[in-house]
Amino acid sequence: MSQFISVFDMLKIGVGPSSSHTLGPWRAAQQWIKKLKETNSFDNITSIKVDLYGSLSLTGKGHATDLAVLLGLSGTDPEYIPIEDIDTTIQQIKENHTLHFNAERELNFHTDNVVFNRDFLPFHSNGLTFRGFNTNQEEISTETYYSIGGGFVIQEGTEGNSTSEINKQNFPFPINRATELEVYCKEHNKSISEIVFENELAIQPNDKINSELDRVWDTMLECMYIGCHTEGILPGGLNVKRRAFETHKKLIKGATYNSKEEWITAIRGTEVKFREILKWVSCLALSVNEVNAALGRVVTAPTNGSAGVIPAVLMYYMVIENHNATSEHIRKFLLVAGEIGSIFKKNATISAAMGGCQAEIGVSSAMAAAALTELLGGTPGQCLVAAEIAMEHHLGLTCDPIGGLVQVPCIERNAMGAIKAINAAELALETNPEDSKVPLDKVIDTMWETAKDMNRNYKETSEGGLAITVGLADC
Repeated sequence: MSQFISVFDMLKIGVGPSSSHTLGPWRAAQQWIKKLKETNSFDNITSIKVDLYGSLSLTGKGHATDLAVLLGLSGTDPEYIPIEDIDTTIQQIKENHTLHFNAERELNFHTDNVVFNRDFLPFHSNGLTFRGFNTNQEEISTETYYSIGGGFVIQEGTEGNSTSEINKQNFPFPINRATELEVYCKEHNKSISEIVFENELAIQPNDKINSELDRVWDTMLECMYIGCHTEGILPGGLNVKRRAFETHKKLIKGATYNSKEEWITAIRGTEVKFREILKWVSCLALSVNEVNAALGRVVTAPTNGSAGVIPAVLMYYMVIENHNATSEHIRKFLLVAGEIGSIFKKNATISAAMGGCQAEIGVSSAMAAAALTELLGGTPGQCLVAAEIAMEHHLGLTCDPIGGLVQVPCIERNAMGAIKAINAAELALETNPEDSKVPLDKVIDTMWETAKDMNRNYKETSEGGLAITVGLADC
């Protein structure tokens, strides 16, 4: 039986640079602590060892996986921790060799207690094991978790379950495949966003849904604003220069504003020639992923590595297509995007460690394309066509981050994914869905088969592609 995946499962607020390699391990540490509390083992733990496996190990340093584990064990939450506290917390652990375990107890701890193992665990490429010892150095707790993409985490032995374990029969419109979604829309004469909203109402009230959607958008907007107004070099050793700052400076043409809300108005007053539109969309996508690369706060959409596509496309709608866009338009966009992403997750993967970058940028582009199509007046069928077109032209895209960092080619790929999403929406709006040769479900199945056939070196290991042909020494 398929689980229900909420929009807020797909659009999580967290910290960069990676949802599967940073946010997931962070959440896994929190889950382990919760398990220790439930089994009354927490107070008996005097030392800890953490083993990272597979992709978490191979690209863990570049993805800050070890730092995420330390932050999770320290009792901080990725959704709410002040960004400026991250470096301070890590520095204290490194300098004092102590861990403030769940912000409750001081433990002796060295950073090499986090061990990088090249071995792959059988269930998923992103595995990690927490081991807790008592005063006699007896191992009293051993738990293995898998970070399966987009910040979703499951514990070993519960692989059939998801972070969201709500039975789909509790919802008015249980959805597993795109065809089911389209049938509901036709039978009830509703848009995709209306169908999704009614499902969300089964979990929480109207006001809560809207306030959370608004909070997601505010985080996206803040991220774009910060990225467009921050210059310098990204951390990690590649010496990648932030590009959004200079591009934005040229595009905004000296306009004045004092807040991110006034900034939107200022952008609306700029030139809208084709080249400027391309540059704005690219700039906005780049800005998000530059913030992500610097361990800033982003929204997984559906992952951190692809976090720039959806906000860039939504901002495009607001500043180019509809200057009168309201919070209702924003909410509809996010609802559609979240549902499309959940269908990919249920039937394929959103983890680059399992499916390459097609599972991240490809899925985010499909999500954005469908959402934009609804706002531009497209039918539910056309929305699904848009998602299919966007993914079809990302099939086979590999994940080959240079130096294991979510920077090259990851940041630029967000700009390309956003542009493809807009193009896919326009193509879909000129398409009769009945004439479409490739249904969305078929392209999702194809993406999953492609993922399974893809050489492991091209699945977020930094052992193939650009990660090999362009080394750190070249940078």
